[in-house]
Amino acid sequence: MPSTQPIALRGAPGSPYTRKMLAVLRFRRIPYRFLVGLWAGDEELPSPKVNLLPTFYFDSHDGVEAVVDSTPIIRRLENEYLGRSVIPEDPALAFVDYLVEDYADEWLTKAMFHYRWQYGADIELAGEILPRWRDLTASASEIAPRADAVRERQIGRLYVVGSNEVTGSVIEESYRRFLGILDDHIGHGPFMFGGRPSAADFGLFGQLTQLATFDPTPRELTAQSAPRVLAWVQTVEDLSGLEPAEGDWVGRDEVPETLRALLVEVGRTYVPVMLANARALDSGADRVEAEVDGELWTQRPFPYQAKCLQWVRQEYARLDGTDRDFVEAILAGTGCEALF
Repeated sequence: MPSTQPIALRGAPGSPYTRKMLAVLRFRRIPYRFLVGLWAGDEELPSPKVNLLPTFYFDSHDGVEAVVDSTPIIRRLENEYLGRSVIPEDPALAFVDYLVEDYADEWLTKAMFHYRWQYGADIELAGEILPRWRDLTASASEIAPRADAVRERQIGRLYVVGSNEVTGSVIEESYRRFLGILDDHIGHGPFMFGGRPSAADFGLFGQLTQLATFDPTPRELTAQSAPRVLAWVQTVEDLSGLEPAEGDWVGRDEVPETLRALLVEVGRTYVPVMLANARALDSGADRVEAEVDGELWTQRPFPYQAKCLQWVRQEYARLDGTDRDFVEAILAGTGCEALF
């Protein structure tokens, strides 16, 4: 049984995964307490094994349990809170939902991090704003060294998402294509799987809260080339007033071509990098090399994404019969089939 008290979570407005989970909680009408900035240190709470945002604090037999990683948290909430599900009932569509959510979390985030810490205007704004979320009363002179520290640290971490002189154009072209695909798809939805949002929608939304509404360079690009996407992001922020019905999920015979177009983009970008990353880790190599859309992709190996690939494959392995047949059919020719 879930606690009758609001769930506490610690996060930040600039964290796409925090925004993803806040939107899930609002849509599902799950009471929560958001601990941010000045309010994040008002009480003693345990530390998670890995310090990531958002951190959820669930009641457990031993007191309070600190939990991170948005994808399994969404599934935990599905088990503990009934109604207003964000997972399609159809097992085959639920798998596609899982795959698109992981694309958002592990590939689209590359664009978010790249744009924020690659361009002067974006670097300047992020440095000024991010430290202020922790201390709204700080003076400009107090913020200045913190801003410099944030910029230096985050620019130095661009390698984590693979943003560099070789891959920058690949990331930016993929974001432009994604905007066009999503803009088209919203017109058939407005969500990934029909008239109600899924976990994949919230995954995409989380990254777009930064790309489409905060960071100057991708914000301008989004507003100019995909205004419907910007309006979608602003709407998905709070879907607590939406009254979904089971019939709002799209049927297998109603899946629009725009969803398949998105899967082609997933196969074009996310798939070769995830596979190359896994190969590098398996061989002990210190460099990931892949070909993405005819261009070289190179970065350091990222162990967490190897786990993500394993989890996607586990979800696929659970499919059987007509569910497996449908997934194989919708993925055929997209490039995503290479994952399995």
